[in-house]
Amino acid sequence: MPAPSLVFDGPPVSPEAAAEHFRSQLALTTDAADVRAELASGEATFTLVDARSPVNFARGHVPGAVSFPHRTITAESAARLLPRGKPVVTYCDGIHCNASTRAAAKLAALGYRVKEMLDGLEGWRKDGFPVAQGPA
Repeated sequence: MPAPSLVFDGPPVSPEAAAEHFRSQLALTTDAADVRAELASGEATFTLVDARSPVNFARGHVPGAVSFPHRTITAESAARLLPRGKPVVTYCDGIHCNASTRAAAKLAALGYRVKEMLDGLEGWRKDGFPVAQGPA
């Protein structure tokens, strides 16, 4: 008798359920390559938010990003910094950082349409894209 599968310890879901799951993931996330392509087009349809501290932002950030640390997000600060009705993409350092998730959750609760950039600044750098330095 063959050894039990570690991969299929739980049975796979139906193709329809899998399709819905992956559509949901794509509705909530994007990647550095897609962000870069849209920023490079000069017609970005979103505001890119760096959710890390101002110190980390100054050390290096995605060109064109707005510094908006997740700890400072309130209805008032969001209204001052982000255009209402324009989607937001959040990012932080990378997979080991949850500042972008925290920012996305707060902004969504405030009524903003939001996505999170997978792998954050680490993914951006791995893709070989330029990094800006300096304060907000």
